[in-house]
Amino acid sequence: MHVSMVELKACLKRCFEASGYFVGNYEDAADMILWLEKHGLNGLAELNRTLPYIQQDQEKEGSTIVFEDSTAAVIDSHNRSALNCIAAAVDLAHAKALENGIATVTVHNCHNRMFVLKALTDCGRRGVSVVAYWKNGTNSITEYTAAIKAGHRYPSFHEGRTDISSDSSHKQTLTIICSSRVDLTSSLQHAKTNLNSNSMNAQQVEFNKEKSVEFGIEIDSELWLKINKIGEGVLVESSQQSRMGAG
Repeated sequence: MHVSMVELKACLKRCFEASGYFVGNYEDAADMILWLEKHGLNGLAELNRTLPYIQQDQEKEGSTIVFEDSTAAVIDSHNRSALNCIAAAVDLAHAKALENGIATVTVHNCHNRMFVLKALTDCGRRGVSVVAYWKNGTNSITEYTAAIKAGHRYPSFHEGRTDISSDSSHKQTLTIICSSRVDLTSSLQHAKTNLNSNSMNAQQVEFNKEKSVEFGIEIDSELWLKINKIGEGVLVESSQQSRMGAG
C-alpha cells in the first residue's frame, strides 16, 4: 500500500511515543526511518526487524560515557536501539570536531546502527565532514561504512559481506569520526574474503530521494497495522468528556 510521507511520519511518531521514547527521541526515530526509506536504503525493512524489541528500550539504562577527553569519547548504549541514542552520539562528535578539528566517538552495545545515516547527513549539512564504520554478524561478517563531506547534502554508503567469522568482541560497536578541517571519505577494502558488496555514491542517494518524492512510499500492509497498533497507546480513550471536547 502507498502512504504519504506526512502520514507515515505521524504514525511512526505515535508508535515510538507509545513505546516510551521521550519528546525529541521519538521524532528523531521517525526521521531516521523515513530517511533510509526515502533514500533507497530499506528503512521500513530495518524497522520491521526492530519492531518486536523497541518497547524494551524503556526498561534499559540510558547511554553512559565510559571515557572522554577533548577529541574522543567512548559511549555504552546498554543494548539500546540506535533509534533512541545515536543522534546524541553524533552530536557529541560534531561538537568536539568544531572545537578541536577532529574527533572520534565509539559507541558500544548499540543495535540497528544503520539508522545512523540520517544523523551523519545532518552533521555534514552543518559543515562538518563525518565517517562511520560498523559491522554485523558472527559466522560471517557484513561491514558497513558511510561518509559525507562538509557542506554536502548526501552521503556515500558501502556494505560488504565476508566469510571471516568473528566472536562478539565488536560488541555492536559503531565508530564515528568527525572533522571540521578536512573532508573525510570512506570505502571498504577489496579483499579475497569479500563475497559480495554494495556501494551507493552520493549521486545515487540523491536520485533515490527524488524518485521517492515523485512516487511516494510503499509499505507492507501488515507492517502498517503493527505500527498503528502500537501507536494506539498514546491515543486518549473515548469518553463522553473527550467527545464533547473533540472538533
